[in-house]
Parts: sequence; structure tokens; C-alpha cells
Amino acid sequence: MSIWKKPIDLDIINATSKNTLIEHLNIVYTEVNDNSLVATMPVCHFTHQPLGMLHGGASVVLAETLGSLAANFCVSDGYFCVGLDINANHVRSMREGHVIGKAEPIHLGASTQVWQINITDERERLVCSSRLTIAVKKHKRL
Repeated sequence: MSIWKKPIDLDIINATSKNTLIEHLNIVYTEVNDNSLVATMPVCHFTHQPLGMLHGGASVVLAETLGSLAANFCVSDGYFCVGLDINANHVRSMREGHVIGKAEPIHLGASTQVWQINITDERERLVCSSRLTIAVKKHKRL
């Protein structure tokens, strides 16, 4: 059974990245399943830290991007989601290639959600493990 309460179209959600940090880091949504969302990000000069390795902050951007977008597709119309807290454990360095992030829910509640986002290299080795806590808010009527 799918967790999504709204239809997800990869072309449409990739188009929403225009003129954002997501576009700047070349994050591309690549796959949606019944209970996960996947995106890729290059490991190159604009995602490196000064030592020439993937910047931990870039990994966190990928994690929060995936978790926040996924969270917003798991709530009914009239609700929206925003990040409350994120943590990240960086367990493998990378100098080139692409990382793949996969967001999966741990908890989908009425007022909070918790997402696990694992970021791996192209050989499926863990690069970063992140947990994102989301607040579910109701749109105010004007």
C-alpha cells in the first residue's frame, strides 16, 4: 500500500527545483516507489569541501530535500510539512561520482513525521545516514 496522498510526477517535481539550491547542486529526483523517494547528486567541485571531498553540508541538503518533499506528498490537501530537526552521520568520503539518496518514513503521524534518508555511492556503500523530523502544519484560511 502506498504512503502517498497526492500523485507524484518526477518531471513535475524536478521542474520545481528551478532557481533553487536544489538546481544549483544538480539534485535530480529519479525514482518514486510505494514508500520511498530517490534522488541523485553529483560529487564534484561544487559539492566538495576544501580538501576535495563531498561536503557534509551537501549531503544534508540532499537528505532534507528528499525528506521534506516526500513528507509533503504524505499529507492531505490543506496541510504542509516543514523540517524541525535533522542529523547526519557521515561514514564514507567521496571525491567523484554520484551519491544516491533514498528517503523512507519511520513515522507518519498527524503532527510529526520522521524520515530516514540513506545516502549511498554508486556501489551501494553507505556514505551518510540521516534522520529528519518534520512538523505537519495546517494551512490557515484567509
